[in-house]
Amino acid sequence: MISRSFVLCTNRHIDTMNLRRFALSLFSFAIIAATVDAQEDRPKGGSSVDVIVYGSTPGGVCAAIAAAREGASVILLEPTEHVGGLSTGGLSHCDSNQMRRETLMGLFDEWHTRIVKDYTDRGLPAPYNAAIKDSAKWTFEPHVAMRVTMAMLQEAGVVVRTGCYLKSVTKQGARISSIVTKKGKFQAKIFVDGTYEGDLMAASSVDWTIGREGRDEFGESYAGKQFPKKEMNISGFDQNGSLLPLVTTSDAGPSEAGDMNIMTYSFRLCLTRDPAKSISMPLPTKYDPARFELARRALKAGIRGIGFDLYPLPGDKLDGNNSIGGQISFGLLGACNSWHNADEAGRAKIWEDHKQYTLEFLHFLRTDPAVPADVRSKFADLGLCKDEFGATEHFSPALYVRESRRMKGMYIISQKDILDSPKKDDPIAISSFPIDSHDCQRVALKDGGVVNEGTIFPVRVPGTPVGYAYHVPYRSVLPKPDQCTNLLVPVALSCTHVGISSLRIEGAWMAIGQGAGIAAALSAKRGVDVQELPYPLLRERLISQGQVLELPGVPKKTSTTKEAAVKEADFISWKSLPGIVVDDEDATFVGEWSRSTNFKPSIGSGYRVHGSKNVRNDGKAKATFQVKVPKAGEYQVRVAYSAHETRANNVPVIISSGGRETKFTVDQTKFLPIGDCFQHIGNVELKEDSETTVQIQTVDTAGFVILDAIQFLPLSAAPLTR
Repeated sequence: MISRSFVLCTNRHIDTMNLRRFALSLFSFAIIAATVDAQEDRPKGGSSVDVIVYGSTPGGVCAAIAAAREGASVILLEPTEHVGGLSTGGLSHCDSNQMRRETLMGLFDEWHTRIVKDYTDRGLPAPYNAAIKDSAKWTFEPHVAMRVTMAMLQEAGVVVRTGCYLKSVTKQGARISSIVTKKGKFQAKIFVDGTYEGDLMAASSVDWTIGREGRDEFGESYAGKQFPKKEMNISGFDQNGSLLPLVTTSDAGPSEAGDMNIMTYSFRLCLTRDPAKSISMPLPTKYDPARFELARRALKAGIRGIGFDLYPLPGDKLDGNNSIGGQISFGLLGACNSWHNADEAGRAKIWEDHKQYTLEFLHFLRTDPAVPADVRSKFADLGLCKDEFGATEHFSPALYVRESRRMKGMYIISQKDILDSPKKDDPIAISSFPIDSHDCQRVALKDGGVVNEGTIFPVRVPGTPVGYAYHVPYRSVLPKPDQCTNLLVPVALSCTHVGISSLRIEGAWMAIGQGAGIAAALSAKRGVDVQELPYPLLRERLISQGQVLELPGVPKKTSTTKEAAVKEADFISWKSLPGIVVDDEDATFVGEWSRSTNFKPSIGSGYRVHGSKNVRNDGKAKATFQVKVPKAGEYQVRVAYSAHETRANNVPVIISSGGRETKFTVDQTKFLPIGDCFQHIGNVELKEDSETTVQIQTVDTAGFVILDAIQFLPLSAAPLTR
């Protein structure tokens, strides 16, 4: 039966929907309505169940499903009208390609498998193969993610109620007895805080923190201030000496100290270039060109990185995201710092501020004369998708809350737990996303220049696209027992800023949420405090629901050369490497090449970059080396570069020696061999008595072309390659 609330909602919007869209919406909303109002006839005095999950983020959704599958009665309360957080709200380019997917089974694996089935059942191509646990890109459309999410909740018997903004919490001693929301009072034996913000945790008088720790507090090298991005050689002040818009401060604070800043929020927009599938991008309600004076100055100075990332999706759609490597992008720096303690109206205003900035930035990129013509054309034909987010005028309903409150619980996950001591005695999940933080502030330097601060570029296992695998201990989702004994916190869990920079990803939260949901159901059934639940029992049930708890082996190093010993350094001296190595510093350049240190390690003090993401290069830029070998013979040619999906996959390398020319092509999206600093691209005969010329070209390339170093090894001394 379709609920009264669904009929009212449909009547309000049916005159603006065409018949096909209405039919699709009817199917999706019928699932939602049947779930939301399944207990509509309960007494008005409130609802009492085994487990209440507050917050329908991916972690909250998986906690609710996992608890219900353990036989618990479960209500999932969502403060907004949107279920699923970012997984159904625009983050459709799944970040698990940077994780050890073989450790993400259980509900994560089931959810992704069902997304593929949704496509193939409709006679459409599978967007990916969920059975292959490699680093391939997994992408999907938001409405498909929503359909799968709601079906799984319904099948598990979870009652979903939206619009349940938390008003108050009642405790008896260290136990939560009930919570009051805008939609009434709810009681349960065990509660799970599934919010990004830790709202239920904070309202329950559980200790928490916000912002960034200093480096000494937990001995974290990535704590404190981080300045990996190149300083922009422009002024951040106006003619009166005041900060320009989009600059947050003129004093970043002591480098080793923490502060109250958190990484920037933004939206993940679902976009398309197909006129038949799009609606025009709405104009901002107010547009002040002066707001983008900083971007205008940067473009005039020839600075790249003004824009945002676009990831292809099924259905001729694109996922638009804040560019972690960019200088000015979708992230509205500083505007998110008060989100955690804002009330419902305050968050609505912050959400609207971010939306208006996003629309203004898009308008600037598409219309301002300071923006190069090729960049304007890149963004000019983007529109919102007709079949996505109809309830919010096709704009994403979910602000990307990358970081908020963090519980100070029984165990605090820090950098050492990720990189040095990954094994724990009480794991409920395995996480493996790289340590990765977006900008936290933008600083105008008093002596000139502007620099973005706070970015941590992905800290991966060298030579691979994935982060380090480590246990998430049960203790990290538990409050201290004197503060609350019937609450689990799988999303705003106990960790440092560096810790959340790795944990802050939907795949990790889904796995941790599933673990917390199982623990909640078991605690409710046995009538014990969550801190007293026997771990062997929990472990047994985790495994029965498909959780992987054994850490995968560390990727085996295959190189026996010197670079294997020094590869962990951020900057590797070319003098320490065997053979003949020519660094980018030794090249002569034609065209525009910029220096970068964003990706590490690199040979020498950094590397050179030409081009832009997803933009075809004009082919005029090139770099040339001159080399002399001490002995004629056959040499292995090896190139160093930082691999990434935004790189060009057909970079020409032309080697001329003794009147002979040899051409190679380098795919710079291909990751380097594990344990190696270079990629072997082929062999070449070099003459002892003549100068060898090496030229890196950009002809017929698209995306970033990277130049770090080239190595020549005599074939007899070259390492084996595979």
